Amino acid sequence: MWIPLILASALLLSFYDLARKHCVNQNAVMPVLFLSTLSGTLFFTLLLAVTGELPAALQLGGGDHALILLKSLLVATMWSCVFYAMRALPISIVAPIRSSAPLWTIVGGIFLFQEIPNAWQALGMLAVLIGYVLFSAAGKAEGINFGRHYGILLVAIGTLLGSITALFDKYLLQTRQIPANTVQFWFALWLVVLIGAGLVVQRQVGLQRTPFRWRPTIPLVGILLILSDWCYFHALAQPGTAISILSLIRRSSVVVVFTLGAVLFAEGNLKRKAIAMAAILAGVAILCLAK
Repeated sequence: MWIPLILASALLLSFYDLARKHCVNQNAVMPVLFLSTLSGTLFFTLLLAVTGELPAALQLGGGDHALILLKSLLVATMWSCVFYAMRALPISIVAPIRSSAPLWTIVGGIFLFQEIPNAWQALGMLAVLIGYVLFSAAGKAEGINFGRHYGILLVAIGTLLGSITALFDKYLLQTRQIPANTVQFWFALWLVVLIGAGLVVQRQVGLQRTPFRWRPTIPLVGILLILSDWCYFHALAQPGTAISILSLIRRSSVVVVFTLGAVLFAEGNLKRKAIAMAAILAGVAILCLAK
């Protein structure tokens, strides 16, 4: 059954988001991103080796390598956007916006595949948009202008890329039928290469202005994400699993992130944000149930 797997993925994802916020708070983003990704990849490689599944995970054709490299490039860009946004914004604003990713899957279907929304889908879109308006009002109360703050643009780009990646995951696991461990292993390995290259370029051109501080949660970020992704990939690999429903359940992690994040990072204006979060989650739920 895929339901226990995706529920476990959602819980792990919530702690991953909290650890990620702790890592990047007043810290250099790219070194954190690289070291956490490297830690997760080494952890997953060790797990595969111990369980005897590493040789099977290494088997991958050239065409599939290109597809997984493309996925890794999308995710590396997405993570860079979200990590920088998390450093600049309260987690109680970033996490709910990230939870709206299923909306963009619907929007992509309208423009790419002429999937005209029905009445329920239109209602769901309206609820999400209302949530954004409410978050805009809450953000302005904290001096965050949704139309001008670069963090909002970054988290919006990251959310859109996350939606595209989710659709791509279903193609890799169900259409191409690449084993879940193989997808995750090569995806993680390519991420280390891509993010490492980005870190080298950043240092060579002198773009890193914030000093790097080591924190014990950095390797924890990578390990939590590897475990969450393992549950997610194995749930999605099961035939007939709907990516829209999976994405909805996985993004329910926002409830834990919002609640604990508000306490741990002492963020304010929570009543307005809670109402905005409820509107976005209601809209996402309507969209997924309507499908």
